[in-house]
Amino acid sequence: MFIIFASVLNYSMENYYQLLRQHIEMINPLTDREWEYVMPFFTYKKLKKHQFLLQKEDTVKKEYWIIKGLLKTYAIDDSGKEHILQFAMENYWTSDYYALQYQLPGNLYIDCLEDSEFFCLHLEDREEICRNIPAMTNFFRVKSNYGYIALQQRVMSLLTETAEQKYNNIIKKLPNLIQRVPKKLLASYLGVTRETLSRLKN
Repeated sequence: MFIIFASVLNYSMENYYQLLRQHIEMINPLTDREWEYVMPFFTYKKLKKHQFLLQKEDTVKKEYWIIKGLLKTYAIDDSGKEHILQFAMENYWTSDYYALQYQLPGNLYIDCLEDSEFFCLHLEDREEICRNIPAMTNFFRVKSNYGYIALQQRVMSLLTETAEQKYNNIIKKLPNLIQRVPKKLLASYLGVTRETLSRLKN
């Protein structure tokens, strides 16, 4: 029984690594030799719903690629109000990037809205990968650009769009998110009341 169970675990983990390779190769193909070098730097992590991936004041040393699950990144101001920066789901990368880059105590919270699984990549390991595998340097460059674009679009949406426009855009870009995120959190993310969100959904 144990042998069968172990083989299933190994098969699942092999599938997870294959998903990661496919994700990377959507931007840059890797040779088998390059992948064999890259793969061991990614370590597996699993959290339950409501567990924290990161909390304020944590020392942030890693970024995370989401295999499955849904996470919320947010800050809490001095009055105790929560400000949601991002919902992250499968194939997203997440971390407190300011704290990661500058090795400062974190300012953000990231917690799980669903049971979630990740591959973790240490900052120093990412730098080593990029020094030795040029294709990975390009991969991270492109992913960073995507992140900048998403951030600009988020800010512009908050500044210039009506509630209806923001809601329609999220349906268009992230249709599955509407079903997975509680109404209260989705309303907060869009900057509207729950009553306004209910009206828009109807």
